[in-house]
Amino acid sequence: MSENRMPLENLRVIELGTLLAGPFSGRLLADFGAEVIKVEPPGKEDPMRNWGKSRDGVGLWWPIQSRNKKSITLNLRVKEGQEILKELVKEADIVIENFRPGTMEKWNLSYEELSEINPRLIMLRTSGFGQTGPYKDRAGFGSVGEAMGGLRYVTGFPDRPPSRIGVSIGDTLTALFATIGCLVAVHEREHSGKGQMVDTALYESVFSVMESIIPDYMLAGYVRERMGNILPGVAPSNIYFTEDKTFIVIGANADGVFRRLCEAMDQPGLAEDPRFSTHHARGENMKLLDSLIEDWTKKLSAKDALKILEEKGVPSGLMYTAKDIIEDPHYNEREMIIKVDHPQLGEFPMPGIVPKLSRTPGKVKNPGAESTGKHNHEIYENLLGFSKKRVGELREAKVI
Repeated sequence: MSENRMPLENLRVIELGTLLAGPFSGRLLADFGAEVIKVEPPGKEDPMRNWGKSRDGVGLWWPIQSRNKKSITLNLRVKEGQEILKELVKEADIVIENFRPGTMEKWNLSYEELSEINPRLIMLRTSGFGQTGPYKDRAGFGSVGEAMGGLRYVTGFPDRPPSRIGVSIGDTLTALFATIGCLVAVHEREHSGKGQMVDTALYESVFSVMESIIPDYMLAGYVRERMGNILPGVAPSNIYFTEDKTFIVIGANADGVFRRLCEAMDQPGLAEDPRFSTHHARGENMKLLDSLIEDWTKKLSAKDALKILEEKGVPSGLMYTAKDIIEDPHYNEREMIIKVDHPQLGEFPMPGIVPKLSRTPGKVKNPGAESTGKHNHEIYENLLGFSKKRVGELREAKVI
């Protein structure tokens, strides 16, 4: 592979989903060079175009979610639209959809039907509860997946109702698992020559990161509860108030790191105190230990406390806001805030590429199509070979 090429540029992806989980997978593939063709119904744009804050009538979330993608319109609810999608499938490697299970089948676009047209096709199917099982027909958003996957029950403080994380973590976790599944299927296809279906459920993706809650319950009779800013039995790992009325986070639960924290606090004897000298003991005496640490941090500014902790090699940091992030030199050095030219807003800042490949890194070439159907001519006429007359007729009939 030429080092000027991007690692996934030989893949063509048809993205049929809306909002978060499915399109986030499309974004990840597009970041590394896949040609992602986003399909929206004519006259009914993806709601994500208008989610979040806006400026000059432009939604500020959309360019991030849709970067590097092309946009076409196509009505999948009518037979002619379904037949056109099948023409696209012949030229595609991957189809992404996140409709309720049964929708694609209702449209005569099941994986079985599409794979007959293109046996190498890989289909990413993201839904609330998966394509099988007694709950498969239920509607499911990320919030429900977070709740039924076990995350929301343990999020928040013990004296308050379950809380949510401040971002749509259920959707993005699911997209990450779906993308992993997609790349696994692409790799396997090199050996078998055959595609397959990747079935990813919101609740399962959340459940997969829930650590040991199941053996904790089944083998130890323990139900993990809401613990606020701590982890049960893991100390010190908390946030601590400082002299300048802000919070810093300190994670020093490993024995060696805890010893260095004690040195930073100028209390080396704490590391030998039987109440704190082992991981188990620190967990048992968490409240007392946290109060001793905060007695120290409250006498220092956040900047001074973090300087001492850094010198001693103790993991620590500020609670970053967006302002802190954009002012941080490490973010800048790592190119984690990039600026892309937007046709309406000019220079548009957005998150950089993750992960970073040393030889064939990803790239953001554009902020996505600012209008639906921007690439209809390119895809329908150039890729599928439709005449201008036919494209005009399809537009008139509201098929595209």
